[in-house]
This record gives sequence, C-alpha cells and structure tokens, in this order.
Amino acid sequence: MRAIVIHPDQRGESDRTAQGRLEEAIGLAQALDLDVRAQEIVRLRSRSPATLFGAGKVDEIAALIRAAEAEVVVIDADITPGQQRNLEKAWDAKVVDRTGLILEIFGRRARTNEGRLQVELARLDYERSRLVRTWTHLERQRGGTGSTGGPGETQIELDRRQIADRIVKLKAELEEVRRTRGLHRKQRQKVPFPAVALVGYTNAGKSTLFNRLTGSEVLAKDLLFATLDTTQRTIKLPQGRPAIIADTVGFISDLPHELVESFRATLEEVGEADLILHVRDIASPDTEAERKDVEAVLKQIPAVEGKERRVLEVWNKIDLLDSETREVVENRAARLNDGPARAVAVSAWTGEGMERLREAIAGLIDDDPETELVLAPEQGEALAWLYEHGRVTGRETDEHGRTRVIVRLHPAALGRFERQFGAEV
Repeated sequence: MRAIVIHPDQRGESDRTAQGRLEEAIGLAQALDLDVRAQEIVRLRSRSPATLFGAGKVDEIAALIRAAEAEVVVIDADITPGQQRNLEKAWDAKVVDRTGLILEIFGRRARTNEGRLQVELARLDYERSRLVRTWTHLERQRGGTGSTGGPGETQIELDRRQIADRIVKLKAELEEVRRTRGLHRKQRQKVPFPAVALVGYTNAGKSTLFNRLTGSEVLAKDLLFATLDTTQRTIKLPQGRPAIIADTVGFISDLPHELVESFRATLEEVGEADLILHVRDIASPDTEAERKDVEAVLKQIPAVEGKERRVLEVWNKIDLLDSETREVVENRAARLNDGPARAVAVSAWTGEGMERLREAIAGLIDDDPETELVLAPEQGEALAWLYEHGRVTGRETDEHGRTRVIVRLHPAALGRFERQFGAEV
C-alpha cells in the first residue's frame, strides 16, 4: 500500500532531531510493509485544533499525496479523532497517527495468546474514543466521504456497547493471565535462581543479545518491534551460577499509554527482576534520547517492595563504530564501572565483550551468602548440584579425599541441599 510519512516538528517537544524522528516513523511504516513514496518534516508554530496543520500546509500535503498516489498518510504524532476525520476528508486518504501505527504493528507481531489479548485491549481503548475501526478496515474506509469516518452514524451506539463489553471481557482474561503468571513466579522462587530482564529501545539488539547469552534462536531482525512476547531461558554465568533471563518488548518514544497499561502483566517481569539489563544502541545518534525514553517507561513499572532496582547498561553495536569513537566508548564504560552507574560495551552480533558482560551480571546478582561445605569423596553428585545451583568460589581436596567447597548459595537452596545430601558446614 502506497504511503507518505509526515513528521510535525514543534520545537522543544523532543530531545531528538526532527530527521531522527522522521526516519523512525518511516521505519514504523515499513514494518507494516507500507511502500513509503514520500516523506516530509513540517515545522509547526502551533497546532490547529481542526486539522493540526494550517490550511495552506493541508493543501500542500494534499498535492504531495496526489503526486505520490498515496492511499495512506502516516502522521508521526498523536492526533484527535476530529483531526483525523477532517484530514481524511481533505486528503481523500486514510490517516493513521503514531499510536494507531504502533498498535497495528503490535497486532501483527503478537504471537502468544497473552500478547494478542494485550494488543487487542490496547487497540480497543484507542478506538473507543474514535468509534472508527483502525487498520483492519482500511480497504472499506479510505476517508473523504463526508461522513463521520466510521461505519455509519446509526452504528455508533452499537459500536460503543460492543467495545465496552469486549474490554470488560479482555480485562478479565488478562487478570487470569496475571494470576497464572504469579503462580509461575512462585514456582520459580522455589528454585531460587536470580532473574534478569532485558529492556531497551526497540531495535537496540535485545533479541540478538538474548540469543548470544542463551544459545537460543529467538527472532532477531533489524526491524522495529521484532519481539513482542516475553521469552525466558536459563543461562550459565561464570563459575557455574545459573540465572533466568527474559527478553521483553522494546520501548519507544511516546509509547502509547494504552500499551503500557495493557502490557502491565508482561512488564511485571521487569519489576520483579533482580537485575535489569538496559540494552542501548550506542551507535545510534539518538542514543541518549532513547536512554531517557526507556528510563521514563521503567519509572512507570513498580518495583517489588523492599527490592533494590539494579540496572546495568549494555552498550551494544560497538562493531558499527569507527575505531576512534569505539575506543572512547569502551574507556567511558570502563570508568563508569567504578561508580554506582555501570556499563559494559559489547557487540551482540560479533560476540565482542560478552565475557565482560557475563562477569558484570554475575557480580551484580551474586549477593547470596558464602557458605563453606565439606563433602565426602563419594559425594560427587552433591558437588555437581552445587555447581548447578550456586556459584563455587573456592574448592580444594585434602589428603583424605574430602572436598572443601566455598559456595555462594541462596538460603532456600542451601536448605534443599542439606535435606537432599547432608554435609558438614
């Protein structure tokens, strides 16, 4: 489907460059397989309540639409239902704003039942204020008809009731999902492995890093929102310490509040993690603005009461930097590790820096008490268990064949060990 992309630029609205925002919007459109025929940055002094743009600019964009033979206009901003209807009438083309575009991408990418429920709830919250169908009905609804832009005025009340009823049902289903997830978390807590959550701006390389750390084959593409559904795996850290790591949905600037609320059950995994890995595309010219956007979303996710929120920044894609910039970045990351803020420079694509990252993860989650155990010569199975469930920091064997082991082990795991094997402490 042919499209044009418009970024309305009003000074002071964003830390990003207007060109950077436009390129991101083009990437979002291409993620929906739209054929972007033209793009433009439109400077705004103020927003017109009726059409967002001034009358002259509306006419200019109409000419651009005709020249490109565009069927869809993507506006990289949130617009009101009235603005959407007025622009569709003026341009005789479907108008999709930033929130609608992101919701449609999420709708196409969600694979699990939970993901689909969350996206549908977010979409209905968005549509409720508009009483028009979004992307699903593009072919039937192009705009420019002089009507309300919906399926017909006589359907408005019916639509409102249907949406309200569906929202109630979806919220009930998601509450059940949340309850089930809570039960799964309690089961995991019986095997006290620390939890690590990957977060970051969309397309920062989280899934590639996840695959590198776990040896998995999660979908990892140079594509906005390639991952929507949380995936969890167990990883081995230095000296054998296991941890559970979760790959989560990517964040983005101006993430629709409907999505933040709807993905609450999934984002709880982040709130309960022992360590958050904030993956950054350090080669992006907007990397600092992206960092602020991710931190803004993290602030909306409540942490478990009494648990310290630990964050390790992973500066990814150093392979894309020139040698001089890369040296500066790596030196800066090394200096940060001496203070409260921590960072590790890596390339998930090439594998560079991965051992440093594993060591940093182990150091930040390794706060279990150190215990000294003495194992008899025939207790090889017990020794293997310690390597699998804890972090062995010291080991020596005496002349009688007994093994003295110093291990960091969660108290609950130590209790299980003593019940299962028994040992001199």
